[in-house]
This record gives sequence, structure tokens and C-alpha cells, in this order.
Amino acid sequence: MAVSPSTYPRRLLPLFLGLFQGALLLFFALFVTYDEPSAQAEETNLVANQVYSTFPFFQDIQVMLVVGLGLLLTFLPRYGFSALTHNFLLLNFSMQWALVLQGLLHHFHHGQIHLDLHKLLISEFAAVTVLISVGAILGRASPCQLLIVATCEIPTYLASEWVIVTCLGVLDVGGTITIHVFSCYFGLGVSKALFRAMQQPLHPKETPTTSSDLMSLVGTLILWVFWPSFVAVLCQPGDAQHRAILNILLAMSASAVTTVVASSLLERDGKLSPGHLQNGSLAGGVAIGVVADMAMPPVAALALGSLSAVVCVLGFRFLTPLLGRKLTLHDQCGIHNLHGLPGILGAAASVVAVLVASKDTSGSQPSQLSPALCQAAGLAVAIGASLLAGLLTGAALRLPCLARPPERLCFDDSLYFKIQDQAESPGPDSSAEEGALALKEQV
Repeated sequence: MAVSPSTYPRRLLPLFLGLFQGALLLFFALFVTYDEPSAQAEETNLVANQVYSTFPFFQDIQVMLVVGLGLLLTFLPRYGFSALTHNFLLLNFSMQWALVLQGLLHHFHHGQIHLDLHKLLISEFAAVTVLISVGAILGRASPCQLLIVATCEIPTYLASEWVIVTCLGVLDVGGTITIHVFSCYFGLGVSKALFRAMQQPLHPKETPTTSSDLMSLVGTLILWVFWPSFVAVLCQPGDAQHRAILNILLAMSASAVTTVVASSLLERDGKLSPGHLQNGSLAGGVAIGVVADMAMPPVAALALGSLSAVVCVLGFRFLTPLLGRKLTLHDQCGIHNLHGLPGILGAAASVVAVLVASKDTSGSQPSQLSPALCQAAGLAVAIGASLLAGLLTGAALRLPCLARPPERLCFDDSLYFKIQDQAESPGPDSSAEEGALALKEQV
């Protein structure tokens, strides 16, 4: 019996995910294995030390991404179920997809891929780029469109990261350039191509409420607490890791205080904006990542954290409305202000730090400018590659089969979830058309 056209969009998501998971099971059965247990005590102790030193950081990062980032996205009052669930789904889908691609590109030896905790961690970092990028189109894209973003972004990120880190030798232990800047401009490219020159008016369901802002602020606090683990996990254990943790804590503490100052000064009545607090408090962690393990005085970490918070708050207050008017650029979560601008600031700080380090080691004048130029080139590659790939991906998302939600049904959980309250007492503005559209889009 043929499937009617009206049910095709509803079946597309489970079909896509089912085929992906089935193919992954087959791939793992054929090519993925673990290392053979070692009979030598020294090697066994080495593996145990690596697990004990890495897994606590890994757990912190899991809490950040699943709970912290998920709650941060719940500022949309009627989109909380969708924000949390789609974030969780994208994290798992993207991590598995990155495991496959990284294994084939870098770890495929003698027909086998040997899986370990470090490879899983690197794959999770790749998934972070997707979670950040989709913030630009949060609430206005269907789950199928989000999965297409993940499918296209992961290989682009892996290629970009290889060029930036391996070919150019860019120093970026915290992913400021490779993760935050890349994912920001990829998401903005997707948004620009998906919505083209259409000005997106303020949606009636888009305005946060007190409770939704409070849940989002809880997500900010969770991210703030665990952020040092995200940056320090890949640092060399010892002095570098210790220095990185201290620098991150200083930068994020300064950004939290400065956010309160900047937000209060920018508001006419001197009150604080929840949106500023939710994002500006984290800006220091984004900016400091690229220089976290470098030798620099504590005052530099404090200054970078404060500057990043100011840039983030000013971006929300002035730049986002300007880009919306002049470029019709839609950025739902303000990823440009939290990840793009502080990321560029951090990259500029890394250029200065490399120049100072070169001057200290070679005398009064630096012997070469290539390390600093490489840092700048890495930033250019991240922005250019992500924008181009994002524009192409956004164009692909316009395919009708991907079931983009209609404008008046955006930012609404009832489009994807069975909401018991709504089922028992439908609202006055519900209609047969909305019910049919909800069936087409139902997860």
C-alpha cells in the first residue's frame, strides 16, 4: 500500500534516523573494535591513569552539553521540550557521525578502527559545533533540517580543523577558533541562505517569559561552573592544565561581573537584561580558550574576560538589530554575540600572545612573524570555510521534502510533541489546519 503524500514528512524523521542507526550498527560490527588488553603492568597503569584523568572532565562536558546548553535554549516559552530534545538528539547523532568520519580519515589501520575515550571526546567536540550553529535557526527549522545541518557541518568542521591545526599549526587548545568561531559563522551562513532576504518579524511566541528566562539562566550557571573542564581537558597535564584552569576561572569571573555592569549601564532604567546575563557571563570562556594554556599574567585573563563581556552585551544591544535591518540576518540565540565576537577577540589576543612570546625568546625583536600570522590565517580559514559551507547547507535546507514549519507554527512544542494539557483543552486559536500540519511535522 502506497504512503500518502500527507504522511511523508511525518515519516521522514524516523526513516532518516533508522537508516542512519542501522548503517552505523553495520559499520561498527565490521570495522570498530577496542584495543587488546595489555598483559604488561606498565601499559595497564598508563591506560588507567588516562581514564582517571580524562573521564571526570568528560563527565563535566556531558553535563554542560546535555543539561547546561539544553536549558540555555529554553528561553523560548513554548519551545522548551523541543529545544531540550533536539539538542540531545543532535548531540548523539553528531557524535556518532563524527566517530565514523574521524575513524575513516585518521584512525583506520589494517581494516580496523580502535575506539578509546580520547576519540569519543574528540567526536563530542565536533558535535559541539552543530549544537552552537543551530542556535541561529532555533524554533524555525524542522528536526529533519537540523539533522541535515549536522550531516553537512561535521565533515566541514573536520576538514577545517585539520587545515587550521595540522597544516597551519594554530594554537587553540580551547577551540575558540576551531569550534566557536567556525560554528558561529556556519550557523549564520545557514540562516542567511535559508531565510534569504526575508525580514523575520517578531513572532508572538518568541518573547521570553519570566519562567523561561529563569530556566535559561540556570543553564548558564551550569555551563559557567563546568566550562573549565571543556577547555582544560585537552591541555597537557601539569603546569599547562593548571594554568589553563586558573585563566579560565579568572576570565569567566571577570565576564560575569562586567556583564552586570554593562547591562545595567545600557538599560535606561538601570535594570539587568536576562539575555545579557545568560550570554555575557559565558563570553569570557569563549575568548580565553585559545590562550588558556599560554604563559601570560593573570591580569591578561581578567582583561580578556571583561572585554569579551562588553563586546557580547554591545552585540546584543546594537549589532544584532543592525544586522537584522541591513543584512536581514536572523540569529535567534545571538550566537554571533556569544561565540563569534568573543571568538574573534580571543583570536586577536592569541596573535598578541604569540608575538610577545616570540619577542621574549628571541630578544628585543621577534625573529619571525610566522606563528602570529598562522593564528590570523587560522581565523580567516575558520570564518571563510564556515560561511561558504553554511550558505550551501542553508540552500539545501530549502528543499520542500524537509518540511520547514510554517511561520505561525514556529516556536511551538505542539508541532512535535503530544502536550497533554493542549490535548485535553485546546486553545481558542487551534484549528483543523494546525492539527494537520502538526501531524505532518510530528516527531
